[in-house]
Amino acid sequence: MRLKVPWKRYETIKIFILLFAFIFFISGCGYTTHSLLPSNFKTIYIENFTNSINITAEQSNLRMYRGYKPGMEVELTKAVRDRFLFDGNLKITTKENANIILKGKLVDFKRDALRYDANDNVEEYRLKLIANLELEDAKGGKLLWKEKGFAGETTYRTSGALAKNEDAAVKDVISDLARRIVERTIEAW
Repeated sequence: MRLKVPWKRYETIKIFILLFAFIFFISGCGYTTHSLLPSNFKTIYIENFTNSINITAEQSNLRMYRGYKPGMEVELTKAVRDRFLFDGNLKITTKENANIILKGKLVDFKRDALRYDANDNVEEYRLKLIANLELEDAKGGKLLWKEKGFAGETTYRTSGALAKNEDAAVKDVISDLARRIVERTIEAW
């Protein structure tokens, strides 16, 4: 048995569907590439990151692999500056000409084993680089936001086709932290 739909009713449904589709496609998702910073913030000064990683702390069963790579604070400062240049929403300038000032301190570098082989050799590690951050208004000295324990992370394998050395993984974790710092500065207001 075939269902008969009156012609006028079919046209009404068709018009409703077309109208709904038109409204849906016109509205879009609201994504924008513009900064969410207040309009008076055009320039930023990035202080050199400091390194406060405690390399003398004891290891425990909860934290077997303590790591440290000399010069990470220098590499992170450079990576953050490069990322701001790439982003383009804020111009990097001197402290005297800046609207806002970004300060950062490295507080921890963790290397955790993720996967083991049959002989209990580590096949994959997770690196995590943790920093404390502050963003302040350069003119009034007002603290705009403060983040403790802000982290970048990456994983790397020690064997197989996807293996990489720890130095390459450290560059990846620094790059990830720099990207997150810029995103926090530009987008999360």
